[in-house]
Parts: sequence; C-alpha cells; structure tokens
Amino acid sequence: MITKVHTEKAKKVPTYDLSKQENGFLIELFKNEDKTDVYLTCAKPGAFKGYHLHRVRAARYMCIKGTMKIILYVDGKREEHILSEENLTRLYIPPHVPTGLENIGDVDAWLVNYPDPAYDPKLLDEQVDFTQEELDSGEYLNRL
Repeated sequence: MITKVHTEKAKKVPTYDLSKQENGFLIELFKNEDKTDVYLTCAKPGAFKGYHLHRVRAARYMCIKGTMKIILYVDGKREEHILSEENLTRLYIPPHVPTGLENIGDVDAWLVNYPDPAYDPKLLDEQVDFTQEELDSGEYLNRL
C-alpha cells in the first residue's frame, strides 16, 4: 500500500482503424501493478472501434463526453445502446458479447471502462476480433 503523496506517469496510446487511420486514443487511468483497472477510450467524430469480444472480461462503460453508439451482438442478435454526457448511464457488457463503438457526435467522445476483471496484458488471446460480415452471418458464434 502506498502511504505518501506521489505522482505516476499515465500511458496514452493512439488507436487506429482497419485502414490504419488514427481514430482516437486510449489512456490508462488507474493501474494496479501491471493490470489496468480503469481506462478511457476516445473516439474522434465519426470513428468506429471494434468489433471484438472478451473471453474473460466484462466491460462497464460510461460516456462522459460526446455521444457513443455501442453496438452489441447478443445471442446472434444486434443491439444498439446510445451513451452520452447528457444522459449519464452505465452499460454492463458480459464476456463473450461482440462489441463495437461508434462516435455519432460532432466532438471527440470519451468512454470510461471499468473492466472486470482488470485488463491483464499477459492474457494474450483473451480478446477476439470480428468483421461485420462474421457478425451479420452469425459465423462468429462458431468462434466462441
């Protein structure tokens, strides 16, 4: 346990879409040794991030700036949830649910995630990426 006032460097990394265009960034807000307990993802206006699922981790999202559309595939069916700074709502996403994030506003959108359990970089194949076609066809269900 840390018992004195101190500062810590926070890591900020740019993120990219499939065509290698920068679409925002990610900041580790709170770390516990090598695991990330809380992070912020930023998406530029019109940017899309995804699709992916986590085999182990659940996600807990809250949009604190801008407006994000969260696209989920639950049991083969598409769901959309709008999160925004005007209507502060937490969205819980269990493991094994493919997820995409789209900034549908005119300003950068900031989404805070409290993953459960914390992000562990040692779990190399915990995240699985998908294409829109795999999700629409239901093919992704064979990869769970």
